[in-house]
This record gives sequence, structure tokens and C-alpha cells, in this order.
Amino acid sequence: MAAVFIRPSPNQKSRLRLIVVQVLVISLFVTLFARLWYMQVLSGDSYQAQAAEQSVRELVQQPPRGLIVDDMGRPLVANRTSWVVSVDRSLLNKMDAAAQKAVLVKVGKAVSVKYATIRARTNLCGTPGAKTGSCWNGSPFQPVPVAEDVPQSVAVEILEQAEDYPAVLAEAQDVRAYPQPYGVNAAGVLGYLSPITAGELDAAKKKGDTSVNGASVVGRAGLEKEYDQYLRGEPGYKKVSVDSMGRVLGDSGEVKSTPGDTLVTSIDAKVQGVTETALHDAITTARKTYDPVTHKNYVADSGAAVVMDAKTGQIVAMASEPTYNPAEWVGGITAKQLKHLYSAKAGIPLLSRATQGQYAPGSTWKPVMTTGALNNGFTPDTKLDCSSGLQVGNRWFKNYESESYGMITFAKALQVSCDTFFYRVGLSFWQKFGSDPQNVNAKDPLTAIAKEFGFGKPTGIDLPGEASGRIASRQWKLDYWNAMKGYYCKIDKQGGPRDFLHVFAHEFCLEGSWYHAGDAVNFAIGQGDTTVTPLQMARAYAAISNGGTLFEPRVAKAIVDPSGKVIKKIPPKVQGHIKDPHKALQYVDEALKGTPKVGTLAWKFLGFPLDKVQVRGKTGSAEVQGKQSTSLVATYTKDYVVIMVITQAGTGSGTSGPAVRKIWESLYGVNGMTVTKANEAIPGLVEPAKLPFFAKDGSILPPVQPVTRMGGKP
Repeated sequence: MAAVFIRPSPNQKSRLRLIVVQVLVISLFVTLFARLWYMQVLSGDSYQAQAAEQSVRELVQQPPRGLIVDDMGRPLVANRTSWVVSVDRSLLNKMDAAAQKAVLVKVGKAVSVKYATIRARTNLCGTPGAKTGSCWNGSPFQPVPVAEDVPQSVAVEILEQAEDYPAVLAEAQDVRAYPQPYGVNAAGVLGYLSPITAGELDAAKKKGDTSVNGASVVGRAGLEKEYDQYLRGEPGYKKVSVDSMGRVLGDSGEVKSTPGDTLVTSIDAKVQGVTETALHDAITTARKTYDPVTHKNYVADSGAAVVMDAKTGQIVAMASEPTYNPAEWVGGITAKQLKHLYSAKAGIPLLSRATQGQYAPGSTWKPVMTTGALNNGFTPDTKLDCSSGLQVGNRWFKNYESESYGMITFAKALQVSCDTFFYRVGLSFWQKFGSDPQNVNAKDPLTAIAKEFGFGKPTGIDLPGEASGRIASRQWKLDYWNAMKGYYCKIDKQGGPRDFLHVFAHEFCLEGSWYHAGDAVNFAIGQGDTTVTPLQMARAYAAISNGGTLFEPRVAKAIVDPSGKVIKKIPPKVQGHIKDPHKALQYVDEALKGTPKVGTLAWKFLGFPLDKVQVRGKTGSAEVQGKQSTSLVATYTKDYVVIMVITQAGTGSGTSGPAVRKIWESLYGVNGMTVTKANEAIPGLVEPAKLPFFAKDGSILPPVQPVTRMGGKP
């Protein structure tokens, strides 16, 4: 039987479609209500927290940087309050371009900063259009400082009229301050700060270092750089609730910052002040003094002075000129200021001459040479001719002002600074051990003793950027020739006028690596290519004073945490000892007592109580091609070493002598022919062996012990 198919009627089709639509609508509503229930009931707390979080901003609270104090607790570097205006980029970016510009223009007028400067500052470093040095390298969510040291009235106006300054914040922050006790500058020792770079910040993050952030400043020179990890502290964080306009509604949590540690130094602010003044006055006087050689006043373009504890190697004072005001770096430095600090015309004020200046030592080198000579064949009874000059090869080497003293001993040669005497010492060793100028391995007792005294390499002082100086040995001369022969041989090959450059290039190209007799005699009096830093010279004279111990110089004495607890002491460190089989150091020490009495310093130490304060000394006048002579004076007692160097300033005693005397008078409390009562028991000068006392209220008191430095009362 065949099947019968019944076609649905139109009414049945309509009813079926309606049922399907109804099912779909009901399914959609069920799904919608289920989602609403999930979001509002099951996950409501989570979404509410996220919404609240979007109205909270986390602000970094920069910690107060640690103090730097002298050995009596006097602050050399402290902190002060500065009002800082910042822009919150997160809120700023919610505005349209016109509104953003209006806000930044208004802020710029309030804080006296150009709109373009503020706009550039709010750009993230690394993004299109951002300029290095002007952009923000911190967190995108951290408010960007656009003005520091803002008048308090301006900051208060911004805080009180927040609706007129959307996305703008004003807060008080700590910045560096320089109290300058006794007028101290000490920029070369203290250093300065500048904002952290993006590279430094990335490196810190990789190491897990939480002490820095995008708004941090870090040490760039001096003690600020060397002990930055202790001084910087640990930042805190503060969460504030804000509305859609960026107005602060209230706090919602805070982690307080931890102040940095205090650095106690061996610097004595009184001595530092006197040393800086003495150096400055000596330079000023030299510039007013006529030079009979060049027939004009001395240029006296730079100088340095070092006062070192001879028994420990600790730095009591260190001065350099020209210098700068470290406060210039606070809140950022202008391009004009920075250009001046690096300017050769201004004398490169950023260069710390005491540790980075490299000078020919001149006759201050002779005590080192005497030590080497007496330990290698010469004796205290040796007498050599102090003639007016000496012929070496085809050159006549003259004595200073062609003066002649006849046959004299080492002691007399040191006291009157006889060049020809030491020419003969240098020539004697050259003839005995190294008359072959091409023998780079020839024995040379004089360059050997220079190395023993630590010259030719950094002393290891706890200040960055120290120069090494150089010992112009046979090996150095060969190395230098290999490095420069291409340059000078090219000049020689090209030919030209018979001026100094072309004559030198010709000789250098042919025999620049040879160590001639002339090199040896020049080396013996501290001339030629040998250079030293004032700090190296101070350390060497300290070794003569203390019997041969070379200390690694130190400025820092201890690190103290914010509660006053000493967390690290920095004791003196011995670096080596000078071999002295024939007691040459003792001979030199005794001989140098005569320099201020009957030698080249005598005319500047008239009336000084040398019987009570037994100052030893050596003067020097180093010649520099195309410039006026460099003035050098090196002096010491059993307590201290005082070194002064002034370039293009004439003789050592004439220019630096009076200034060095002033420092000694201050150190020992000398007043005319007398020594102050507190210092009558010389030797026995006392300096703080203990650290300053850190009270619970934050005050810092001097060490509890008698103090006689500078003639002060116990």
C-alpha cells in the first residue's frame, strides 16, 4: 500500500516558528541573567576592588639622603625641604590635546617654566619625539617632577585650587644642602648628584635593587658616588585616592621610606676651610706678581692642596682650584652651567686637581731619588759637585739660576735643591747599568724606588676617577713610542718648517724609544715625562715621615645608620712598605729638617717655632714646555703632611711657601713664635680617634675626648 504524505497547513508552520523564537528569546534572557548574577553576585567583590584600584595612585616617597659629616660631626652635606610640582601622566592622558596644553601652560606660568620644557619632560624616554636629557625615564605611572624649589605660596595655591590644576601635584621633598662650616667648599671631595639614567635603572632592576626608582638621584663624583649605596636610603610608597579629575580624595596606605646612612669622614672642617683659603689666596697673589722670565704676571691657572695624617693615611683636608658650587646640581643643572664646568677656558672646574691633576714633581722628587741612591751604592758621606751646569751628550743641563755650591752631601743638596748634584746621581746609574739606550731591561734603581713609593698607579683612595700619573721608565718610553710613532713619523715624512713640532717629530721617529743619558738626568730631578698627583706626593712624604709605610688613603671613617648605630668602620689600610736596608729614610727625614731652617724654605719660615713644631720640607719649581713654572711645596711633621701645587705660578717657596706656612700655623695653633697652650706638648697632637656621638634626637655631637688640632681647647 503506498504511503500518504500530508503537507502542514500554513497555520501549523506559523505556530512552529513562534515556538522556536520563544525558545531563543527565553535562552537569551536566561544567559543574560546568568551573566549578570555571575558578575554582580559571584564575582562582585573582585570587580569592585578592581574599580577602586583604578582610582588609586601609588606615589614614590623619596628617602632623605644620608648626611656627610666631618670627623667632629659637623655636616658637610645635609638636606633641606624643597617644594616640587609634578604632573601625573596617567590623568593627563585622559584629557584631549587642547585640555592638556591648557593645564601645562597654566602650570608653566605658575612655576616660571616654559610650556615646551614641561611638555618635553612629560614624554617617556624611548618613545617617538622624546629627547634624551629632557624626557622622563621613570615609571609611566609615577608623577613626573617638572619644577623644584617652587615657592611655598605657589605650591599651596596648587594644592588649594586642585580643580584648576587637574593632574598636577605639589609636595615637599628633601634635596641636598651644603651648610659650609668655616666656609668649606670641598666640592672635589664631596661630589654631586644627578638623575638616574634609564640604563642604570634597568641594571638596578635586574639586580633586584629596590633602593632606586625613576625619580631617584645618584652620586656622580666624590663621596656621593663612592658611598652612594649607603647614602641613598630606601624609598617608601604612598597610595592616594583620586577622582576623575586627579584631585586627591584621601590616603589609602603608606610604606614609609628609610633615610640613608650617615657617612663620617676624616675631614676636619676647620683645617679644610683654612686650606681652601690659603690655596685661593696664594693663587690670587701669584696672579698679581710679575714673572721676570716671561715678563708678565703669573697665570696661576690651577692648584691643589692636600693635608694627610702621616700615621694613618687619612685625609684631613683636600682642596682644588678652580672649583664649583655643588649646590648648582640641586634640582638640575642648566646647559650653560654644565658647559662652564667642562670649559678649558674656565680651567675645567669639575676636575679635582688633588687626585686627578698630573704634574711634573720637580725638585720635590729629590727625596725619593735620595732614598733610592742611598740604598743602591751611595752613602751619607758621598759628596758630588753642585756645579752651575753639567754637559750631558750635546746638551748643557744647568743648575737653577746657574748657582754653584761646590762639593756637597745629599743633605745639603736637598736643602738647597741642587739640580746638578742629582744630575750626577742619575747619570751615574745610567752609565753603570744602562748605557745601551735600547736595552729596555737595564737595571734602574731610581725608577725602581719610584715604584716602591707607589708612583705610576692610583693610590686606591676612596674617591672615584683617581689619576695614575706615570713613571717615565725605559719600558714606558718604548710603549709610548709604539703608540705614537705612526703619528709623529707621518709628520716627519711630510716635512715642513724647522719648528719645535717638526724637529721633535723627526727625533721621535728615529730614536723615540731610546732611553738616553738625558732621560736619566731629567728623571733624577723630577722633570721630563714623569708626572704625579698631589695625593701621590702626600702619600710618599707620609711614608718618609712614618718610616716607610704606604697607606691606602681614606676619606671615610665610618658608616652610621639613621638610629645612630655604627654599621661599618673604615680603618686605615696598609698597602705596602718601602725597603730601606741602609736607613735612607731616616737620613732623608733628618736632612729635610734643614730646608725650613737654612734651605729654600727658610725665608718663608722666619719666626716659625721650628724647635717645637719640627716641619720638614722640600720645594720644587717644575718647568713645562711653553708655560710658566709650576710651584710645588711638600712638607711634613711626624703628625701631618701638607702638599701644595700651583701651576704657572713660579717658585715653590715664593708662591706656595706662605700658604703652606698658614696651614701649619693653623694645625698647631702657632701664633708668632709661640704655640697655643693646648698644643704645648708637641709632639702629641691629638685628633679624634673616636667617632662623633649620635644622639637619639638626631643631633650629632663631637667625640667625647680632648681635641687639640687647630689649637682648640680640650
